[in-house]
Amino acid sequence: MAELELPNPEELEEVRTKGFTRKVALTTAFFAVLLAITSLGGNNAMKEMLLSQQQASDQWSFYQSKVMREHLYKTLSLRLELDLVERGATMKPAAKNRYQAQVKELRVEEARYGEEKKEIEREAKHLEEHRDKYLAKDPYFDYAEVLLQISIVLASISILAVSRPVFYFAIVSASLGLIMMLNGYLLLFRMPFFH
Repeated sequence: MAELELPNPEELEEVRTKGFTRKVALTTAFFAVLLAITSLGGNNAMKEMLLSQQQASDQWSFYQSKVMREHLYKTLSLRLELDLVERGATMKPAAKNRYQAQVKELRVEEARYGEEKKEIEREAKHLEEHRDKYLAKDPYFDYAEVLLQISIVLASISILAVSRPVFYFAIVSASLGLIMMLNGYLLLFRMPFFH
């Protein structure tokens, strides 16, 4: 009968540990890639939110200047109309015609500023909606980053401790982080305590 050499149990444990370590290391690298994608999304969401806020503020400032100009033309035309009522009977026809023409011009300008104001208001509200969309996305990226960082730490601990339960907890944490990341990009659902 040929001699059969049985493997040393210590060597078997080392091979099993190396396989586990390799799998966990690859999984940890995947978690790190997810974290990078999440960070990119979070940074872009924050930039878009801030840019939209700044643009909306600019539009509202522009809107305010249009309102002031509209009000100025309205006030001037009312003043000229009052002058016509007060002194119209004693005015020379040329002066009266000039006053009436000026009132018409002021009314046209008032109407023009009123229309421009409406366009600016629509644009400002559109920019605020854009800002609010990215404002709603941002917390999901933040929590996804935290969960993915925790999963990386837990996976590293599972390698050092050769602990499968810790690794499984890392997978759960990364899965939740992935869900939050996807929701940050797609906004499929809203969690009330985030808003």
